[in-house]
Amino acid sequence: MQTPSGCQTRKVANSAAARQQSIRKTHTIWPVSIEHYENFPVASWLCPPALRPAVTAIYHFARTADDLADEGEATTEQRHQALRAYRSDLHAVAAGIAPSTRWRAQVFEPLGTVFHAYRLPLRLLDDLLDAFEQDLVKTRYADRAELLDYCRRSANPVGRLLLHLYGIDDAAALRRSDAICTSLQLINFWQDMSRDGPVGRCYAPGPDLQRHGLTADDLLACQDGPAARALLRELSAWAEGLMREGAPLVHQLPGRAGWELRLVVQGGLRILERIRAMEFATLSARPHLGAQDLAPMLWRALRMTPARLARQAQHAEAA
Repeated sequence: MQTPSGCQTRKVANSAAARQQSIRKTHTIWPVSIEHYENFPVASWLCPPALRPAVTAIYHFARTADDLADEGEATTEQRHQALRAYRSDLHAVAAGIAPSTRWRAQVFEPLGTVFHAYRLPLRLLDDLLDAFEQDLVKTRYADRAELLDYCRRSANPVGRLLLHLYGIDDAAALRRSDAICTSLQLINFWQDMSRDGPVGRCYAPGPDLQRHGLTADDLLACQDGPAARALLRELSAWAEGLMREGAPLVHQLPGRAGWELRLVVQGGLRILERIRAMEFATLSARPHLGAQDLAPMLWRALRMTPARLARQAQHAEAA
């Protein structure tokens, strides 16, 4: 059992590294998350070659904003100022105006080319920046609806941007993409409980905590125990249900893109499997994927037939 004093000791020892993890994990791109590459070990060759420059440009946009929000020892106000300047450059390139020199070469020149070539929705890029700014000031969530609203801006825009690149915009595909991206976001939260506590972040919604007789302070102190594990069991089931709901999207994406997404889905489900195997003790240790997980993920990806996905979704809903 992780004691409060142990958690505090780890906080002192690992505070700098933990701060860099606290936001970086939250913005998901289908092949990987910004920080958690090991969750979704999908080789870059699965991305269609013609779209790699566009995907890379979106990735660098999100990753650089992530660094502005969480890297180094800047104050909260300095981070806000940097993100405001970053947003100003985004709006400049969207309007066909030259951005500042600060991020021009690495971020906004390639993003500007992609933005105009593919007519990217500016609102989705703005939503990502909104979420980074929220991360600077908000560390608690009143209920699931509030947490889902955060995911709508922190994770879902990237899935929608990728669908936009593929020319897919029907309502069912967008809904399934949102479910997958939100699930990946939630899985990262429940996977990283032992990291978020030391930096003062609690993503478990208030009513869920109360239902299990817990407070946010219990999680921040990394107090593992039966109640915390029951909470994580419930939250993991929520994330799995969303993933199963979105999984049929793999059959709406063409060719390699569909196979890439199959492995992303299986990567998220595999992490949930790891969490179950450790009896939901993520306040004490962080589960991760390794090379040994790739074979079962590939096998399960091959077996993602529409009929099987429908049965699994029904099972997850019943659970």
